Amino acid sequence: MPLIGEDPTNINEAESIKILRYAIDQGVNYLDLGYPYDISQHERLTRLISRALQDGYRQQIKLAASLPSFLISSSLDFDRYLNEQLKWLQTDRIDFYLLAGLNRETWPRLQELDALSWAEGALSDGRIGRLGFSFHDHFQVLRDILEAYDNWALCQFQYSYMDVDHLPGVSGLKYAAERGLAVVITEPLRGGRLTKEPPESVAKVWASTPQKRTLSEWGLRWVWNHPEVSTVVSDMSTMEQVVANVALADSAEPDSLTVQEEVVISQVREAYRKLSPIPCTYCRACMPCPQGIDVPRIFELYNDAIMYDDMETARSIYRMEQHNIDSCNECGACVDACGKEIAIMDWLKKLSALAFG
Repeated sequence: MPLIGEDPTNINEAESIKILRYAIDQGVNYLDLGYPYDISQHERLTRLISRALQDGYRQQIKLAASLPSFLISSSLDFDRYLNEQLKWLQTDRIDFYLLAGLNRETWPRLQELDALSWAEGALSDGRIGRLGFSFHDHFQVLRDILEAYDNWALCQFQYSYMDVDHLPGVSGLKYAAERGLAVVITEPLRGGRLTKEPPESVAKVWASTPQKRTLSEWGLRWVWNHPEVSTVVSDMSTMEQVVANVALADSAEPDSLTVQEEVVISQVREAYRKLSPIPCTYCRACMPCPQGIDVPRIFELYNDAIMYDDMETARSIYRMEQHNIDSCNECGACVDACGKEIAIMDWLKKLSALAFG
């Protein structure tokens, strides 16, 4: 279970502590502190977690914190971020420490800064219990990361019924589990998008199943149906959501969906995908961009915005991840590299006009 509430500037601290403690009392035992895009907000939320874990609750939970890879510019930053988090949590040990946001760009940079040697030192002095990483890239990159180090304890990545073959998909899930890592799944409901009122084409598919469940239950049961999944991190901001999800977790079992139910979910997936306006497969053949524009990720955000009718979330993520379409100088390198012959620069101009830029 992650931090309670989506807006750190408008959080009810007393209610959040109550919700957190209820979840722990009901058996939730893995608490992900989240990805520190904004360090000042991350500090406030981390201190809130520290207060919630007083009175014996710290002993009942495994804490996971993240090293923000995209903010690392020097090997000195490793100790600085970890020690700050330990201070905010008022603890001398974080159970699982994740090198966050690993991909084909951040992983080589951390290797150059000898992050693994630093992490071994933090393991030896007891500041962290086990080392893991969070990930957003293709299976081949995941495989390289897993094979580069023998002491990974867990990997964490986004996985939902919309992500079967996507970053790193079911192949990555199975490969990590086969290597003995705990696999922690995030965004099982795509940040709540899969629980919204679906478009008409998707709603028709859901209506065809005799098994009546909420959209949230369908999404969570699909993820829990995979025996390779160790635990699921699901955003919850109200007591009602926590109560419902805890009860569902108690009843969901691996390999429990019927063939008919899996077929329905596959049909839902295809109905959503048909709504995507940009035929990008996110193969990243167009990367790296000379201007530092992450074209596949921007296209992914826009396709998601259209599929789930949620442009505001896409814009929020765009800003949070610090993309900049307007730095494009129309060199054409991405167009030349695109096997799908997508009119990339035309799309970038359109998305900039839609206030992505």
